Amino acid sequence: MLEALQERLGRVTKTLRGEGHLTEYHIDTAMREIRLALLEADVAVEVVTNFVARVRERALGGEVLTSVTPAQMVTKIVHDELIELLGGATTELEFKGRPAVVMLVGLQGSGKTTTAAKMAKWIKDKKNLFPLLVPADTSRPAAREQLLVLGEQAKIPTVDTRDMDDPEAIAKRALREASIKGYQVLIFDTAGRLHIDDELMDQLERLKEILKPKQILFVADSMTGQDAVRSARAYHERLDITGVVLTKLDGDARGGAALSVREVVGRPIVFAGVGERLEGLEQFHPDRMAGRILGLGDVASLVEKAQEVVDDKKAARLEAKLRKNKFDLEDLRDQLSSLKKMGPLGQVMEMMPGMGNMLPKGGVTEGQERQLKRFESCIDSMTPRERRHPQLLNGSRKRRIAKGSGTSVEEINRLLRQYGQMRKLMKRLGKADAKALKRQLGM
Repeated sequence: MLEALQERLGRVTKTLRGEGHLTEYHIDTAMREIRLALLEADVAVEVVTNFVARVRERALGGEVLTSVTPAQMVTKIVHDELIELLGGATTELEFKGRPAVVMLVGLQGSGKTTTAAKMAKWIKDKKNLFPLLVPADTSRPAAREQLLVLGEQAKIPTVDTRDMDDPEAIAKRALREASIKGYQVLIFDTAGRLHIDDELMDQLERLKEILKPKQILFVADSMTGQDAVRSARAYHERLDITGVVLTKLDGDARGGAALSVREVVGRPIVFAGVGERLEGLEQFHPDRMAGRILGLGDVASLVEKAQEVVDDKKAARLEAKLRKNKFDLEDLRDQLSSLKKMGPLGQVMEMMPGMGNMLPKGGVTEGQERQLKRFESCIDSMTPRERRHPQLLNGSRKRRIAKGSGTSVEEINRLLRQYGQMRKLMKRLGKADAKALKRQLGM
């Protein structure tokens, strides 16, 4: 997502860096490029106009024009304004009351049902609360069966409402069950339509009256662009939504919904859906998203993902081996396994500063993802001694490994070449660290 926007904004900042000092002409040229980049990303016109005006006003201030590094100051201003545009601070949901009701609303096909299950898992894992899922989409065939299956996969209790046709009766029953059994959060999945109509809105208003939700979250498909923003505004006018969940932020959407919805609706983006897995829901951090848009990476999210999948003892052992330049194929296999758990490779690379621009056109392909899995299979087919001493791998050993892993000798050679390059790089980094340490100690 946002690849075209990243590329255009990257060109603007690169052009500014090439100037010794900035004039009003340089600023106006840059603002024109930023305006075009945002419009091409399907950001609402009123949002673009206000954003560019704010950036221009600050960029023409004496703080920038007299700065030693004016280009960097302009980039910082764009970064700060993007953060503000996306909501400023991260929104923390409050789950007060017994139960605290979260009501999910949105058009059909926006991803409400999947989001309900993902959110329940997030609440359970991150907040240590006990949620209850309530399928109340009586208009879409199999919607309730879908949430029952997802609830079972996520190990989240789900009310079986397949014998009920009235969403209001479902709401009353769910509240009763949550209260009796002591569930702390009730996540209520409502019906959607292909377009907004009065019948749907009337039903949602009645449900709001019964449930008295702490949170009404509008679930929007980010790939629908400005349609998502218009729908969010319409729902807000009738229901007074408290926040927005953007789904499919990992897709090839232009990103206009993410950059428009907060300013147009006046409600924060709370969560972002990234991927099909039940773990694919992230709390939305405006500062981190702004960094990714400008190609600055998202190190904080990367560290959080790494902490979730990396074993501390293994990490300590790996650090010791790296310092002694003893990184072997067993270590590489562990790293590939951890990388796989962190999510799709393209997403992980986008979080690394500067790496987003190095991604191939169209992002990381399925073939490249599969190649990493094949490398892992190659290493698994080696003996422990071969993994620790790759220099033992002669022609006959490689043929045996290729047969056992369902790969080819050519792929094993490619793996060994890349492993050799990694070792060289780590050796150079180790020497650089040693020199830096000596300088600090005055040796």
